[in-house]
Amino acid sequence: MDQFSFTEICLHQLKMSGVHEGEKLIVLTQGNERLDYADAFMAAGMRLGAKMYHMRLPPVPPAGAWAVGQTGLASMPEAVEALKAADMLIDCIFLLFSPEQMAIQAAGTRILTAVEPPEVLARMLPTKELRERVEFAGDLLSKAKVMRITSPHGTDVTYKLNTYPAITEYACTDEPGRWDHWPSGFVFTGGDDDGVDGTIVVAPGDILLPQNIYVRDPITYTIEKGWITDIRGGLDADLVKSYMEGFNDPRGMGMSHVGWGLNQNAKWHRMVPGEFPGGMGMEARSFYGNVMFSTGPNNELGGPNDTACHLDIPMRGCSLFLDDEPMVLNGKIAVKEMQAKFD
Repeated sequence: MDQFSFTEICLHQLKMSGVHEGEKLIVLTQGNERLDYADAFMAAGMRLGAKMYHMRLPPVPPAGAWAVGQTGLASMPEAVEALKAADMLIDCIFLLFSPEQMAIQAAGTRILTAVEPPEVLARMLPTKELRERVEFAGDLLSKAKVMRITSPHGTDVTYKLNTYPAITEYACTDEPGRWDHWPSGFVFTGGDDDGVDGTIVVAPGDILLPQNIYVRDPITYTIEKGWITDIRGGLDADLVKSYMEGFNDPRGMGMSHVGWGLNQNAKWHRMVPGEFPGGMGMEARSFYGNVMFSTGPNNELGGPNDTACHLDIPMRGCSLFLDDEPMVLNGKIAVKEMQAKFD
């Protein structure tokens, strides 16, 4: 994608995020990464009359594992204060789960994360229709007391929902203090800290993130009172256990967020070798009708677990019920108001 086209899709994004004349926007990058993103957002913002700034952090050595919540801003309180003074932060380094992001949001700055490749951003532009579907789902989720997930492969797990809010992601942000991720298109919450019980069977074709691979043989999770007590299976189960053990943090066995995907423009098959365009797999998290559970931190929802050990696992062919009412049936969206129009 040329820089002119990239600027045009960033302009669409900023319009969807309510950017207007006189607003102060900061684009955050690190080292030599995504400087073209900064250029495109800067050009787009200036066309809307916004006051545009680019904050570029020093490069950091590559991490051995995906340690969420650890950022270069931790040692830069002055930079955090500058970001708290902005109307909108465009995060091109991935601050999610970090104390710094939470402080910036608490100050009223809205945040948009954009780290996926430009061609994915272009294909999964935010739309009014996507936002309406996700917000409708979020309203249903916010009222529910129990979520149950089942599958033909043996999944049968219950989440009690009395503690944490429903979070909507529709790929743009126009409200003070709100965070979103471009691209996205799903809704999620967290079970009570001691309120998740049952079995989850991750089946062939489901996706392990951040490993960015399809599962080849089943992985069976046993969950009791919000904690994983057993992980069994073949090679993929061994891979997951070894990855989690690398953090040397038992809190990685906690259950994190859970929800379902609603973006019809996201493609399940895009993780195959040679086709995965890079980024952190937001397309896999968002594809229409997936049910995704996560392990590790829940501080994003306001919970006490801030471990850096985190996995997201989107699954196909599942059914998800809220207070016994179906939201997803065998991988298909079951509620008319959440159903997308396909060309």
